[in-house]
Parts: sequence; structure tokens; C-alpha cells
Amino acid sequence: MTTKAIFYHAGCPVCVAAEDNVAKAIDRSRYNVEVVHLGNDKSRIAEAESAGVESVPALVLDGATFHINFGANLSDLK
Repeated sequence: MTTKAIFYHAGCPVCVAAEDNVAKAIDRSRYNVEVVHLGNDKSRIAEAESAGVESVPALVLDGATFHINFGANLSDLK
């Protein structure tokens, strides 16, 4: 059984580096990882906010939100 993990980012250099180093390192046998580019899919910003995301890049894993470095505030993406 896999659990869903969502990696939110905005496509900035910090976000891309985090995706390359963090999102790709997640154990895919345990987690189904979805990568969401909020710069391209603004309709998912409210979903990210509801999950506790305040800035990107961020990873929501098992219901917990982890902010990784700092690329942009969600308010900057609206």
C-alpha cells in the first residue's frame, strides 16, 4: 500500500533543486509522489494552503507539511 505525497513548487531555481534532491529521493514503494507546479496550476493554490503550505518548495507527507528552503510565498503566486 502506498501513501500519497505531494511536492508543491513554483518552478524557481530553489524549487527545482529541491525537487531534484528531495522529491526524487522519496521511497516510491511507500509513497505515490505527485509534483504540483503552482506557477502553472494556480487552481491548486487553495489546496496547498489547506494542507498548511505557506511557501514553496514544500512537501506534504502523511498529512504533515514540510517547508524546504525558501523559493516563494504562496501569496506571491496568486
